[in-house]
Amino acid sequence: MSTQKLPRRDFLKLAGLALAGTALSCSGLGYVATRVPDTVTPELTFGEEIPMTQRILVTYATRAGSTAEIAASIGETLAARGFSVDVTPVKDQPALDGYAAVILGSPIRMGNWLPDMVRYVEAHQTALNTLPTALFTVHMLNTEDDETSRDARRGYLKAVRPLLPDAENVYFQGVMDFSRLSLLDRFISRMVKAVESDQRDWDAIQSWAEAISIS
Repeated sequence: MSTQKLPRRDFLKLAGLALAGTALSCSGLGYVATRVPDTVTPELTFGEEIPMTQRILVTYATRAGSTAEIAASIGETLAARGFSVDVTPVKDQPALDGYAAVILGSPIRMGNWLPDMVRYVEAHQTALNTLPTALFTVHMLNTEDDETSRDARRGYLKAVRPLLPDAENVYFQGVMDFSRLSLLDRFISRMVKAVESDQRDWDAIQSWAEAISIS
């Protein structure tokens, strides 16, 4: 894979951001700067009224709530296919007993899935590899259909792909909403000139949930 040299201005900007983050972390403002506004992490069940149906677990990690909303849409779509679906935040450590399939989702932070989801996969690797398992990743960068972007997207899964080599995976664009971010994340986003936008393609999300193989 080729490497690209950063222009001096971008290098200095990134270096300044790193120093600012370190300074905040070492000061009394560290907690305040990194604290994320309260995020809703719903636990939902769809299709429970359908008797004797297969149960599917959709468990998600989230930092600002966007991934939770995508997980809910996936659960609702699967229920329309006739499944009973539990949509549960991974922080609740859902057990896998009784599920016919599992879908795991996480946003990207610092180029990786969130640590709580990675730890969940590590803890349940054996069971997950005995079930139909799929992964969805929510991101805002590397969205183009070129080799550089595809390479970067594959890198997002470097912590979990070796643990679940046969799992189907998909990438969805997410949301940039400064009101959902910590003070430090807002500062960094504005420094790199990020633009607030909701790039989620609900048709693509629902189409994937309609087509995914459960058996």
